[in-house]
Amino acid sequence: MAEMAVGGDIPTNNTIYINNLNEKTKLDELKKSLQAVFSQFGKILEILAFKTLKHKGQAWVVFEDVSSATSALKQMQGFPFYDKPMRIQYAKTKSDVIAKSDGTFVPRERRKRHEEKGGKRRKGQHDGNQAAVGVNQGYGGPPPLSQIPYMGGGAKSGMPEAPAPPNSILFVQKLPHQTSSMMLQMLFGQHQGFKEVRMVEAKPGIAFIEYGDEMQATVAMQSLQGFKINPDSPMFITYAKK
Repeated sequence: MAEMAVGGDIPTNNTIYINNLNEKTKLDELKKSLQAVFSQFGKILEILAFKTLKHKGQAWVVFEDVSSATSALKQMQGFPFYDKPMRIQYAKTKSDVIAKSDGTFVPRERRKRHEEKGGKRRKGQHDGNQAAVGVNQGYGGPPPLSQIPYMGGGAKSGMPEAPAPPNSILFVQKLPHQTSSMMLQMLFGQHQGFKEVRMVEAKPGIAFIEYGDEMQATVAMQSLQGFKINPDSPMFITYAKK
């Protein structure tokens, strides 16, 4: 019997369903940003999002492991994503990519006939090319990023010869090349005093993050040190040299 999700009647699943997403975000940018934010929890097999009206503001993230999906659901619930808190729950049925791998895949036409034969279909559920999913009515407020587990240390090779003194500007290294200014704003903007992100086009992989004062910058650095935008790239943060 599948383990039931805490406080709900939907069993755990490799796939999480996310709604309340900003509908103005372009589809490609949305998928890249979801990949950046959720890949810290484990290997992602697929991200589904669609342009159709009934699927706007929604996405499905399929993880290789249920434990990864569970961690993502618990820790990113209510996370402000493009200025809107994410609402996350397990998808109600298994994704096609998982079903194919474990031999339980049923072609969609046969599944549809079976559902119609079974009687009434619940109002408000959407196919989404993988699962009928409902809107999560209850969700917690955004957790502070300090609650996101430390997923690995900064590479020692990136250590400066002498640590720079405290500064209100942080220097971030080891960023994946696909990192955008918006992704960094979402991460660092959760901390008090955030002012701006400055990226250097000629030097991908680095960025400068400015806060109102040294203490605010220090709190952000300690919270996000080693944060993984993708599974192989823990970011390395130091104070910028004055």
